Amino acid sequence: MNTNSALIVPPPGQATSTTLATNDIHGLKGPVEVPRDWEGYWWLLGLLLAAIAMAIWNRHLRRLRQRLLGSLFKKPEVKPIPPHVRARQRLQAALRHISDPRLFCFEVSETLRVYLEERFKLRAPERTTEEFLVELQNSSALHADQKESLTSFLESCDLVKFARFEPNESALRELHESALRLVDETQFDAVAQPAGAPK
Repeated sequence: MNTNSALIVPPPGQATSTTLATNDIHGLKGPVEVPRDWEGYWWLLGLLLAAIAMAIWNRHLRRLRQRLLGSLFKKPEVKPIPPHVRARQRLQAALRHISDPRLFCFEVSETLRVYLEERFKLRAPERTTEEFLVELQNSSALHADQKESLTSFLESCDLVKFARFEPNESALRELHESALRLVDETQFDAVAQPAGAPK
């Protein structure tokens, strides 16, 4: 039996006035108001805006904290010490070993070799004196008289370091002065130094 029909027909003989009244077709009713709960949407929107505001505030605070901590614990900028200044400092420190000729010559020779590498990119520290002197003769970094002075200096230091030659203090001071003189003469580029400037 089909129960989907809109009209209910009573069996014959049972029609009453109440049955006829319920089967009448009525007019259209207006739209039914469906209650909408906007309050939940407003709360959700408020929470979303609060989360965005908290994220922005947190980011601002983090940057502020980094800026404050950075200024409190900021490491001072360390400017690199030029090779000639470092060489002079090491040569000055080597004087405390002047009573030990071998140690003194090791210090002075190593200081000058490191200076030449830093200043002219000559690979002096990791080479033997002979190897370095061959490279030096082919280099245009030093003048002929400076090359000669450096050759004499390195050979004198090698005599003390390896042949156990024992020079007196005045000879050691001459080696020291020779090293200082070479640093002073080569600390600036030849082109940058004015012709009348003292060396």
